Amino acid sequence: MITPDSRCPCLSGLPFGECCGPAHSGHSPASTAERLMRSRFSAFAVGDVNYLLATWHPSTRPVELALDADIRWTRLDILGRSRGGMLDTEGTVEFIAHFRSESGSGSQHEISRFVRESGAWSYVAGVVE
Repeated sequence: MITPDSRCPCLSGLPFGECCGPAHSGHSPASTAERLMRSRFSAFAVGDVNYLLATWHPSTRPVELALDADIRWTRLDILGRSRGGMLDTEGTVEFIAHFRSESGSGSQHEISRFVRESGAWSYVAGVVE
């Protein structure tokens, strides 16, 4: 169970309550594509399916989402970003998300695409490298 004082799963160095927690609770939406990427990683780490669906663009959002209970997301490395700033309407974030499972450990290298509409960023799609 994560608390506001817990280290944020996105590894920003901030407590969850100051980092991704406000986005998850709806009090402070992500201001950039990277912030949304970090908050979505944290949602995978804490099992917040509702947040994942809410921040998924309607054009690509699945009807439902089931997370694999065997996978524990442990680290996020941001490799790069293109656009996605406070004044942009689209952007990409390249990252590696590390995980552990009963069968071992691994990672997912992805370039994710984001758009901002009506002031809110949403995840559109990702290309797994």
